[in-house]
Amino acid sequence: MFSRAEFDRRIACARDAMASAGVDLLLVDSGELLAWLTGYTVSETMYRAAFLPREGDAWFALRALDEAPCREKSWISDVVGFADTDEAQAAVAASIRERRFAGARIGLDTNSYSMSAATFMRLSVLLPNASFIPMPGLSDSLRWVKSEEEIAILRQASPIADKAMLEVARQARPGMTTRDAAAIASQVFLREGADTGEVGSVVKATGSHEFLHGAFKTETITEGDVLHVELIPRVRNYGARMMRPIVVGAPSAELTATAGKLVELQDRQIMAMKPGAIARDVDAIMRRGALDTGLRPTYENVTAYTLGLYTRTPRTSDFSRVFLPTSNFVLEERMVFHLYATARGLGFSETVVVDKEGGTRLTKTPRLVLAPNPGWPLVKRWIDHRLCVCSGKAAFEPPIARVTTSSLRSL
Repeated sequence: MFSRAEFDRRIACARDAMASAGVDLLLVDSGELLAWLTGYTVSETMYRAAFLPREGDAWFALRALDEAPCREKSWISDVVGFADTDEAQAAVAASIRERRFAGARIGLDTNSYSMSAATFMRLSVLLPNASFIPMPGLSDSLRWVKSEEEIAILRQASPIADKAMLEVARQARPGMTTRDAAAIASQVFLREGADTGEVGSVVKATGSHEFLHGAFKTETITEGDVLHVELIPRVRNYGARMMRPIVVGAPSAELTATAGKLVELQDRQIMAMKPGAIARDVDAIMRRGALDTGLRPTYENVTAYTLGLYTRTPRTSDFSRVFLPTSNFVLEERMVFHLYATARGLGFSETVVVDKEGGTRLTKTPRLVLAPNPGWPLVKRWIDHRLCVCSGKAAFEPPIARVTTSSLRSL
């Protein structure tokens, strides 16, 4: 659980937003905002919500079965549990009436995936004297800028991605399957303290960038194949993300050149991620660069999206802040993004926090096409060395994780 000072900061941010909207009571029902504001979140098996008044004590209304863990993990002491035989929306509305907010101006995030049309209409019927004030996107916007405590957790999650990626690369060989690779990463996740063993996209890379959302299936890896590995470890619901290509065998000259160009463009993006920068300008570095150099014929997807808190939600990525040519928002210190670049069957991505002097990589695996060979123990030693000396700032790396005897003498 975060410190009480951290929760006090979050409560103050929420109440500032409430004051701006002129609301008396904030209804919180999205999984991420529940976790962020209260310290506890739970799936929507039955509707549940927490409430924060402009003045007075907050409360939580949820299934009685979830009451004990809520009391254990949240700073909220007023927890209302209702039976499974009760109508959830009716129980939630009753808690509002009992605390004399039946005629209040109630703010709610109309973008929340938990605030369905049916739930909104039912609450409107149950609370006819209340005024419901739309606060669209609040569940995301309150969390865009991370605290030092949040970034500290992301710094715990990121090395798990690094360790898992190197372990997959170390064991990569002809005849293994994508399922084998995912299992290796999953084991590292659980052993190193991740919340779950869910690892992300592990597929054979094909085409230009279409593999990014390829369906997971059991595919056998053969000599020369590119294994695309995206890792998404979460610690206390905070997720870091990283992508790397792993080639079993000798990488082609084309792969080597493509990797070098992608990493160089991404380095320039990371260096540009300073407070005050406009998102579209940072996006243009990769988008225009990839098009101008012929890496991609078109570039229609985002080049980054916001990272942070993930819970049980219908979405696997948070696109409330993205890098596109139309993204006019200003970067702020301690925003965190998943920055990614793909072309010609290769994908590189990083977890990047906006710092005063530019972006800082929290994931620190070398920016390379990882290519294990019979000399892998020496290669791994070289990579481990690079991990130790990496400052976290953008720095160009050679595009292939193969070393010569002379390059190892410096270790």
